[in-house]
Amino acid sequence: MARSLVMKRTIVPFPDRARYMEKLRKRKAYYTSAGCNFWVFEEAALNGAFIEFTEAPDRDTLQSALAGATELVLDANRIYQEISLS
Repeated sequence: MARSLVMKRTIVPFPDRARYMEKLRKRKAYYTSAGCNFWVFEEAALNGAFIEFTEAPDRDTLQSALAGATELVLDANRIYQEISLS
């Protein structure tokens, strides 16, 4: 099976940044323990505009990790699967 991922966009006001960063550290620990990769990027031209990527080796692993997460991922049904370009 192909790798699968979900994305989440978030705008974080500056006063909430420290709390958001702590949440991200906890999310990364959770998703790593669930067999997933977790990355976060901040828009270069807009401080506080973040996009999170959660990726797994297959759809079942990702769906299981999303189902067990303490925070709801609003677009959890919008799962992207890697395609072969060969």
